[in-house]
Amino acid sequence: MHNLRYIFMLMMLCTLFVSCRKNDANVTDNQFTETIYRPEYASGFSIRRIPGKAGILITSTNPWQGADSLSCSLFIATDGETPPQGFKGQILNKEAKRIVTMSSTNIAMLDVLGETDRICGVSGMRFISNPRIRQRAGEIGDVGYDGNTNYELLLSLRPDLVLLYGVDGANPIEGKLKELGIPYVYIGDYMEESPLGKAEWIVPIAAIIGDMQKGIETFRPIPRRYNRLKGMVANLQDKNRPGILVNAPYAGSWFMPTSESYSGRLIIDAGGRLLSANNGRATAIPVDMEEAYRMASEADLWINPGTASSLSVLRQMCPKYADTPCLRDGKVYNNNLCSNPEGGNDYFESGIMHPDLVLSDLIKIFHPDLLTKEPFHYYRRLE
Repeated sequence: MHNLRYIFMLMMLCTLFVSCRKNDANVTDNQFTETIYRPEYASGFSIRRIPGKAGILITSTNPWQGADSLSCSLFIATDGETPPQGFKGQILNKEAKRIVTMSSTNIAMLDVLGETDRICGVSGMRFISNPRIRQRAGEIGDVGYDGNTNYELLLSLRPDLVLLYGVDGANPIEGKLKELGIPYVYIGDYMEESPLGKAEWIVPIAAIIGDMQKGIETFRPIPRRYNRLKGMVANLQDKNRPGILVNAPYAGSWFMPTSESYSGRLIIDAGGRLLSANNGRATAIPVDMEEAYRMASEADLWINPGTASSLSVLRQMCPKYADTPCLRDGKVYNNNLCSNPEGGNDYFESGIMHPDLVLSDLIKIFHPDLLTKEPFHYYRRLE
């Protein structure tokens, strides 16, 4: 494990400088002054071109945790155009017809666009929920991940593009992709804290397959549906908002979302009240077990308790919390309604493209008198 981490750090440091650069150092990118899509909710991407030219530049900004003023660029050539001399980003000739995606959320985006046939490779096939991908499992390569990546298989798939993500640094396979001459782009949807911002990454995905307008049109109704649901509970006073306990203990701490985090925003938008303190940050905050017990004792509802599939399993996971009201009275809901036998959870896959359905589920949980005819999509009550 230590050796793998050492190798990972070396690769991360090397690729950090060969691919993603400080924004002010990438001089050629500054020639792309015409914005052809300005995100309304997402903060991690831009789509531009040089005035009078057809080729477009997709730039991912700070696509992993801890990144500071870093940008990673992909130039999509059109009509035989080439990027400016000295361009150091990635180059995709025309649209991507064969795609390897390292994240299942990108599968959901291509699925909503009706373009899963372009996927020729994935990472972790057994955890994928999408039925179209699972039906084609025999013809789609599972390239593995990180230190277990099968580069021979990856090369044999002849991808036009690999969709990458970073966790706390550049993806470990980035350097090898450069060596093999396989273009890649960072899709930083998971860094967005806005539920709508995550879904808006469908626009650069659509641009990659040569139909950005389709991505715009597909995304457009999502905020309308989300904001309509949000409006149903927007004016509730705190006394009418149930106190929500989130997550489960891990390694001696309990990580609680803040109001600026993805989970926190969903809870507030659904008419709930966060029990954890708002520290002004988007990242979850660790809470010691004594403070977590106090929150659990005050909570009206408990959601997202890790991998718990039933109340009995949750009691085994959290024996010290067995007497808290939510666990005692069965007021616990988990987002694993759509899970496969191998541990894949569609909430973390297609949920990104359906924030309105996630919000609908949470409103049903927090305010059972609303949306009474709406079925649950991702959540279920533990029994």
